[in-house]
Amino acid sequence: MDAQARIENLRKLIEINSYKYYVEDSPELEDYEYDKLFRELKELEEKFPQYITSDSPTQRVGGISEKFNQIPHKVRLYSLDNSNNNDELRAWYRRVLKDVGEVTTSGQMSLLNNNYDDIELACELKIDGLAVSLTYEKGRFIQGLTRGDGVTGEDITNNLKTIKSIPLKLFEDVDIEVRGEIYMPVSSFKRLNEKQVAANQKTFANPRNAAAGSIRQLDPKIPASRDLSIFIYTAILNSSDEKRILSHTDAMDYCKKLGFRINSYKKCKNMDEVIKYCKYQEEARKQLDWATDGVVIKVNSFAKQRELGFTSRAPKWATAFKFPPEEVWSTLKEVEFSVGRTGVVTPVAIIEPVNLSGSVVSRASMYNFDEIHRLNIELYDEVLIKKAAEIIPKVVKARKTNNSKLLVLPENCPVCGSRLVFSEDEVGTYCPNKDGCFAQIKGRLEYFVSKAAMDIDGFGGNVIEKLIEKDYVRLPSDIYKLTPDMLMTLDLVKEKTTSNLLSAIEKSKDALLSKFINALGIRFVGKESSDILAQHYRTIEELEKATYEELSTIGGIGEKMAKSVVEYFSDTNNINMINELIALGVRIKNKYNGVTNLKLKGQSFVITGTLETLSREEAQSKLKELGAKTPNSVSKNTTYVVVGENPGSKAAKAHELGITILSEKELLEIIS
Repeated sequence: MDAQARIENLRKLIEINSYKYYVEDSPELEDYEYDKLFRELKELEEKFPQYITSDSPTQRVGGISEKFNQIPHKVRLYSLDNSNNNDELRAWYRRVLKDVGEVTTSGQMSLLNNNYDDIELACELKIDGLAVSLTYEKGRFIQGLTRGDGVTGEDITNNLKTIKSIPLKLFEDVDIEVRGEIYMPVSSFKRLNEKQVAANQKTFANPRNAAAGSIRQLDPKIPASRDLSIFIYTAILNSSDEKRILSHTDAMDYCKKLGFRINSYKKCKNMDEVIKYCKYQEEARKQLDWATDGVVIKVNSFAKQRELGFTSRAPKWATAFKFPPEEVWSTLKEVEFSVGRTGVVTPVAIIEPVNLSGSVVSRASMYNFDEIHRLNIELYDEVLIKKAAEIIPKVVKARKTNNSKLLVLPENCPVCGSRLVFSEDEVGTYCPNKDGCFAQIKGRLEYFVSKAAMDIDGFGGNVIEKLIEKDYVRLPSDIYKLTPDMLMTLDLVKEKTTSNLLSAIEKSKDALLSKFINALGIRFVGKESSDILAQHYRTIEELEKATYEELSTIGGIGEKMAKSVVEYFSDTNNINMINELIALGVRIKNKYNGVTNLKLKGQSFVITGTLETLSREEAQSKLKELGAKTPNSVSKNTTYVVVGENPGSKAAKAHELGITILSEKELLEIIS
């Protein structure tokens, strides 16, 4: 057998066994046999480079890309509307039946077709991953794009080639585009975070973030080193295929035949079967090695899908049933007491690691000492963990065990030893040693350099910690006094890092007033309220002179915040520090000076879910420029809630409070 024939034979053997291993999960070769074939192919291709092709298994890792090109999707990727309970599922199904003429406008069954449940539905788990589109020509993988805004995506072809469950060559020489979800198995996510911790690097919040962060790296070797996989969930068929492939499940079977990894599906003849399936999967998903947050329900027939069509953002023939927030029991092993930048002492539960909503959780918030008393929590209790706002794990309940042991709350600061202060006016326990507590000093400096404040890139917690230990910095103004010699004395900080840090410091000297106010870390004043203050005061000097009466009349500030602002600027040490920052070259500009169009002043917009045309930060920035507030939580003071793709509990709360819901289109009309 000549070299070219042997190379082609090896590729076929490797492709078939890759499919068996990565797609069917039923390997036929031992690892060493597979590796032996791969090595032989690689050696032959090195010897005969004229026979290397782009779809060879050896080409899964490419070179480093300088950037991701923006490329329009041939067919738009739509969002999905959500159904959060059984009533909403049934309401969606009634709309489907009505739109295809199965039910009259009065809600009665049509005389022409009196079978209420005759529209077949296809159900499959909603993978919590990163949506991508894959294009094949004559069976060869030629392009992979991110979802992007649904209209345009980023070309991540080289990175997708590193994922072994994505075939580079299909079993048939067809032209086809498929869409899928890239994900990281939960077990792989846990191993990745263990490696990150060992390397003293930042850990990922959940498998979805880890997958998204991996696939968008410029160097394909990074996603290649991480265990990513894919489930295909739809195919874009050509006209000839549409004549023989008549349903979604037929299309998925066809994709599997071509070599794609598809998610298992369930055909349901009516909504009762769908609800039963969703209930089953809500419990069964806990045994899976991938994160899922719901079930996607689709009208199975392509003919009926075409008849139903789309809204401006989503197909009418599909909905995503979202599982309710998950709760799991674990054992409380110990409690850590952390001290924040304002001196607040926060108890953190250290628990036996558990899988919660697709991520491994080993820590959970207990908020404050009062919460510990309220829940009667003791060490070695079993504690119920829930994700607050679907992000932060928190303890919501406790029950005693035979090993339960009294939890002793500290009376002194766990960092500096100062006697803690229990405030009667507020819920919380504080360390009063503002200027001598290492944790508070570090916290204030970390906040000062953060993106929402002075945005000094490169100043991580480790760098700040070392600078404090060497007594180079204690106040924010000290950052602007750092010299190359000082920075070079830090461990792991070399000449290039020093140059980058000093450049970042210099760049930060041009500061917006809203960010500068936020950077000061005034108690109760965050980035939203800092923006409101910047709208009302032209300069930092004007704000310094503001009175309590004046501040408390500003919408969104409130009495507690007004009092805190006055107290901050009454402290001569704070005034001196601000003056020193200005003397060191910090130039404070107010983007609202000269702005006359503040038509949304006093209104409050909360954004939930993913927007298609704007990032959340861009939308919030545009709203703020028009005078609006953009808090992160819904309250009775909220004016509007803007709902994007996959909204969280904020949308439900808006309905509960009777707050007006806006679509992204309506938001764009308001801010245009």
